[in-house]
Amino acid sequence: MQTLAVIIVSWNVRDLLDRCLETLQADLERTQALSQVWVVDNASTDGSAALVREKHTWVNLETPEENLGFVRGNNLVLNHFIAQHTLPDFVWLLNPDTEVKRGATEKLLTFMNAYPGVGLVGPKLLNPDGSLQQSAFHFPGLLQPLFDLGLLPARFYASGANGRYSHRHYAAGKPFQIDHPLGAAMMARGTAVMKVGSLDERYFMYCEEIDWAFRMKKAGWQAWLVPEAEVIHHGGASTGQVRPQTTFYLWESRARLYKNHYGLFTRAIVAAFVRRHFARQMAPTPEWQQAYQEILQAWR
Repeated sequence: MQTLAVIIVSWNVRDLLDRCLETLQADLERTQALSQVWVVDNASTDGSAALVREKHTWVNLETPEENLGFVRGNNLVLNHFIAQHTLPDFVWLLNPDTEVKRGATEKLLTFMNAYPGVGLVGPKLLNPDGSLQQSAFHFPGLLQPLFDLGLLPARFYASGANGRYSHRHYAAGKPFQIDHPLGAAMMARGTAVMKVGSLDERYFMYCEEIDWAFRMKKAGWQAWLVPEAEVIHHGGASTGQVRPQTTFYLWESRARLYKNHYGLFTRAIVAAFVRRHFARQMAPTPEWQQAYQEILQAWR
């Protein structure tokens, strides 16, 4: 029987975590896989850990004393599996602000079983109102950072120039190959993880799934999206709580991504635009000013 581990790294989203676990449990019961679920509570102060202990006793709970971030939180479990040579057939990294719709897990597993060359797969993500949320992307290049800096016309934001796949791909309902799925709900093949390793802990948060997909592609693995598998994603529930810090984490991670996977010319062009933008930003608070200075340092 195939095995599946679901890892959920959570921070101060108690009610969303509760709903995530409820929908996940119901969907796992419909699969043929031998599954286990891990929640890594990143030192939450809202009673999240107590909720899991008291209500979701079927879940394995880890409670580090500090906020490890998304990457180190997932690696707390991933590296344990790797060290013990007990990595499951599949590992699903799932955000706590998601709701798994009926049949999503089985559809992802079925696809992975049918295509052994696929290392990463993602479901179609939906906003809480049922509308489509971009779930997969091309690897970033010269243009994507410029959109986020507001330097390119907003009317092209949802286009391929900004790394988006056409809505027609999602509407067709058929799996399609992608560069990388959104990290909110990405499933990885255990053998691929053993080959490329766990997430890179130099990324505190953001871009870690892009880096993972880059490493898997270089190792010969493909990434796909399965539109028939649907997951609701509320989005930004944890990261939106600390805006100056998360802005810094985003752009620091992007700087690392470009240093790791792009040539000197592309890195230099993007770095010039990023530094020019943040050097001219007027910070509303000392915290924001500190974040801007750290971003400038990261892109040197």
